[in-house]
Amino acid sequence: MQNSIVSVNLNGMEKKVEVASCSDIVKKFRSSISHPRDMECRVPRVPSDNKEQNQFSHNQNDSFQASIVADKYLLLEQVEGSSLFRCIDVNTQEELVCKVVSRDSHSLVTAHYRLDSHPRISSLHEVFICDRHLYLVFPRAHGDLHSYVRSRKRLRESEAKKIFRQIAETVHLCHSSGIVLRDLKLRKFVFADAQRTELKLESLEDAVVLEEPDSDWLHDKRGCPAYVSPEILKAGAHYSGKAADMWSLGVILYTMLVGRYPFNDSEHASLFAKISRGHFVIPDCLSSRAKCLIRSLLRREPSERITSEDIFYHPWLAKEERDYQSRACDQLVPECSFYDDE
Repeated sequence: MQNSIVSVNLNGMEKKVEVASCSDIVKKFRSSISHPRDMECRVPRVPSDNKEQNQFSHNQNDSFQASIVADKYLLLEQVEGSSLFRCIDVNTQEELVCKVVSRDSHSLVTAHYRLDSHPRISSLHEVFICDRHLYLVFPRAHGDLHSYVRSRKRLRESEAKKIFRQIAETVHLCHSSGIVLRDLKLRKFVFADAQRTELKLESLEDAVVLEEPDSDWLHDKRGCPAYVSPEILKAGAHYSGKAADMWSLGVILYTMLVGRYPFNDSEHASLFAKISRGHFVIPDCLSSRAKCLIRSLLRREPSERITSEDIFYHPWLAKEERDYQSRACDQLVPECSFYDDE
């Protein structure tokens, strides 16, 4: 179809949009993921809160290419740092997000349907087929956890505990439902409310639905370098997907509390060597219970790591305590990291 210009009214702001064919937007999508490793390792800049709130408040003469899908959704630009696209319901003007996948993405769809309607998982608003692709539509989120931690430099233990408990609940839900997340990281978690108190998993992309819930042995190498576990780095080795998720959970907790990744290096080879050795330093600014939980997660031996079920019995999560007055840490979450698409 020939491109045309249409106007969209969103939150009282009129936006001119260039509408292209459905196939054009798919080509753009496929081009953006033609190098999966680049998608996993690069970090686009995340817009500030002011930009997020005014993302459609550009000059009305500006235009960008979009497409109408299923005569219902206007597919807009790709969300920065994500594989999702912004989209608008042309009938209700509601802003949503959309994931475009091939029709054979059975694992992704099965995982979402298995956990659909759970408050910790982004629910499917609608699923439809166009050409050879599936379009999964989700509610819009209110920012991601990585951007939030970065803006706060690091989180106090009292706040981190509330957020991390929600993350741990999500991982436990997936594991108990026979789903291994694999590419687990801060960016995957987004806020469901404008107050940024409730978290949900943005998408089950890269998740594996286990044929037998108690058998989680995997062999493929998937995930962001900063979050990958030592056993995944071993050539040709099979590994426990659930245990690898728990390692990534430890990287998330460390980064939230300390403000940097536990393993970091400008070269992949050096980074992987550090991860394989499993040596990291926990600053004295953390409480003894927080240090203990981090060490329980970042164990080199997968069988020694705390499980998604047992983690709730750990004293740092199980017992309410006064806010720990920590000493200042001198490391911050990097604004741009080579090791994560966050």
